[in-house]
Amino acid sequence: MTGRSAAAVLPPSLRVWLGPIAALAALVVVVLGVRYAGDSGPGMVDARIWAAVDSTGSPWRHVALAMDFLGEPVGAATLVVGIVTGCLLLRRPRAAVLVVVGVGLTVGTATLLKHVAGRTIHGADNLSYPSGHTAFLTALALAVALPATGRLGLGRTVGTSLVLGAGLVAGAAMGWAQVALGAHYPTDVLGGWCTALAVIPATAWLVDRVADRIADRMGDRLVDGMADAGRAKRR
Repeated sequence: MTGRSAAAVLPPSLRVWLGPIAALAALVVVVLGVRYAGDSGPGMVDARIWAAVDSTGSPWRHVALAMDFLGEPVGAATLVVGIVTGCLLLRRPRAAVLVVVGVGLTVGTATLLKHVAGRTIHGADNLSYPSGHTAFLTALALAVALPATGRLGLGRTVGTSLVLGAGLVAGAAMGWAQVALGAHYPTDVLGGWCTALAVIPATAWLVDRVADRIADRMGDRLVDGMADAGRAKRR
């Protein structure tokens, strides 16, 4: 009897693929961080993408501003609170913990990397690599998609595709907004997306490991308590 009653937030079927993907994402973050460390301007790829996105018209600019708001403190807090509340109502405490801890660690990692890389945009005070907004929304999407995949009982290929698809859509939407508003270089956005892709699977594994240990200890105590009660009754 283990006491493990809660569903894992990192489905076992996804671990084989998400582990290497997370490691590759971490490598991309490091490589881009080293490449653009201390820079204050766009690279060649940045300039080309920026030129294409810079022609965004007024209606789309309002969409970009709305997306940007979701990464600001008020918008981000509203999203997190809403999703955590939904997880708790569905009796998925591990998922709620993953959302809070996973997103927090992702944003914290992105913030730390900004100071390490030292890349700036629009002035020395505006650290840009990696994009915290992109990292946040991607992390939130991944933190929701992972437990949802496990609950739906999807296989390795379909499940991994769903998780990566959710992260890609969220990251692309926020990344487009950041580039369109001139708040980040495209490579900042890629770095933010990869930061979330590296942190969330690792955090999900850690949440499951800690939760399983706690559940095992509670189960052992329950068994010991029942055994003690049985011995006392026989006396």
